[in-house]
Amino acid sequence: VQLQASGGGLVQVGGSLRLSCAASGSGIGFGTMGWYRQAPGKQRELVASISRGGTANYADSVAGRVFIFRESGKSTVFLEMNSLKPEDTAVYYCNAVSVFNDRIIYWGQGTLVTVSS
Repeated sequence: VQLQASGGGLVQVGGSLRLSCAASGSGIGFGTMGWYRQAPGKQRELVASISRGGTANYADSVAGRVFIFRESGKSTVFLEMNSLKPEDTAVYYCNAVSVFNDRIIYWGQGTLVTVSS
C-alpha cells in the first residue's frame, strides 16, 4: 500500500493551497482518511479526517478555513486550505485506515507547507 502526498509549498499569509493524497494497493479498501501535521518541536496533530461515507471532522484551529474531501472512487483525499496563517506551517501527512481492519493505518510520506508572513 502506498499513500502519495503532494501539493505542499511556500505560500504567503492569507493564501491557499490544495494538498492531495492518492492511496493505492491491490485488493485494499480504505475507510477513514485524514490529514495530520507536525510543526517543528511539536507533536503530530489531526487537521481533518473524512469517513468513507463523507463525514468530515476538523480540528478547531482550522475549522472554517480548511475543507477535506475525497474523490468518488474514495481512494484519493484532498485538503483545501484557505486563509493560511504562519502557525499552519508544518509537514502534512495523510493517512488511511484499512476498511477491513481499523487497527491497520497507512501513512504517506509528508509534504511541507510553509506560510510566510
